[in-house]
Amino acid sequence: MKIYTRRGDKGETALFGGKRVPKDSLRIEAFGTVDELNSVIGICRSLKPAGEFDKILEQIQHDLFGLGADLASAGTSAKKKEDRVRSSDVDRLERHIDKIEGKLRPLRNFILPGGSAPASMIHFARTVCRRAERLLVRLARTEKGGELPVIYLNRLSDLLFVMARRENARTKNPEIKWKS
Repeated sequence: MKIYTRRGDKGETALFGGKRVPKDSLRIEAFGTVDELNSVIGICRSLKPAGEFDKILEQIQHDLFGLGADLASAGTSAKKKEDRVRSSDVDRLERHIDKIEGKLRPLRNFILPGGSAPASMIHFARTVCRRAERLLVRLARTEKGGELPVIYLNRLSDLLFVMARRENARTKNPEIKWKS
């Protein structure tokens, strides 16, 4: 099977089920950004953050692939039994946040993103996650998509924030307070 089909050469792409939509549609932008986030998390993993983080990030990549598939399926004739991102996934993210945050000093100031290479890339992933979340909020205003993907991404950005902080603490990179 060839990787190219030439069917997208005129600015359209197919959703699961065959429905064709413009490549610049909000739905395509949303799941493209989720795909971008997944790729950035892959870069985070390649930078070898703390041992337990690799497993967490790998699971997140699987979650995001499922979320992208859900976004590519919505509004099509493709049958899907249930959404791939579930409330139990949000619960899992919250457990990770609580565990990691319990190892951090309380945050009393805004901090600048940065620090070690893995922490800096995790901060970058957090910003891509926030963009994906904003796109899903916009999409939910115009199309039926459910609130769970937005909640998942909201929680994921929080998890990425505490992971970046923990990674900097682990590597003894000080947090730089924002000076207003």
